[in-house]
Amino acid sequence: MAKKTLRLAFFLTLIILAAGLTGGILANSLALLSDAGHIVTDLFALGMAWFAAAQAERPSDERRTFGYHRVGILVAFLNAVLLIGIAIFICYEAVQRVQHPEVVQPLIMFVAAGIAIGVNLFIAFGLQKEDHNLNIRAASLHVIGDIGASIGVVIAGIIILLTGWTIVDPILSVGIAVLVAFSAWRLLRETMEILLESTPRSICMTDLVKDMQLVEGVKDVHDLHVWSITSDMNALSCHVMIDNLPPSASSPILNSLTMLLKDRYQIGHTTIQFECSTVRQSACCEGLYCRMEVPKETQCEHDHVHS
Repeated sequence: MAKKTLRLAFFLTLIILAAGLTGGILANSLALLSDAGHIVTDLFALGMAWFAAAQAERPSDERRTFGYHRVGILVAFLNAVLLIGIAIFICYEAVQRVQHPEVVQPLIMFVAAGIAIGVNLFIAFGLQKEDHNLNIRAASLHVIGDIGASIGVVIAGIIILLTGWTIVDPILSVGIAVLVAFSAWRLLRETMEILLESTPRSICMTDLVKDMQLVEGVKDVHDLHVWSITSDMNALSCHVMIDNLPPSASSPILNSLTMLLKDRYQIGHTTIQFECSTVRQSACCEGLYCRMEVPKETQCEHDHVHS
């Protein structure tokens, strides 16, 4: 579904780009040309998002056991960086236009911006259904930013038509740039958190440990890590202390933990190591999120259980 939506959005954006470039040149409007420049990044973003959605459908293999889901995150990260660069360029061009004002044709601005608004609204409605995916959200931000920019172009055209204040055109361009940069920064921060394998913002580690400790048979939890493979796929690994039980007797504990993590915390991939007492902290990798004090006794049987 996501792939088809992105493909349609890509080709519709080509129409918007043609209208924006033609209108910007004919109207001599920096705001419209800036918007067209933003549309070029829209086109790139949608094309890369389309590619990433196709890659995400590829099955995992021996080299990439989690599949190709991170392709979408990498694309979203590159889109955010590109958008920030575009915003800086627009601000530079706006300063040049303020210093050297030029005649602008507001009527042509209306037509070009109107076409862009109509088509982008249609695209945004389609992408909204898939907004849980960061890659789709990245593409949506481009489109939403373009709608705002096009509305601004229409307003600027009205002001220029009524007052002749052509300085409104470059001032609007700066406003567009700020809008683009703000959206890009939020996206950049979210993708960086996933690439750095940070704990998802929706998960409180303290609450997670408390809930796991309430499961019957669980003595304590330590060496706990939660991260996102992609925006809608979370994973967890941890050590869980239980009584010295054989694997068959510990299965109900594992099932209860797995259901808790899936239903309450939306963690679908879990790796849980059962142990009857914790290993010494010196055996842990430095910097890991260890939750327990090391007990005096160190003898232990280990079960590595995956779900």
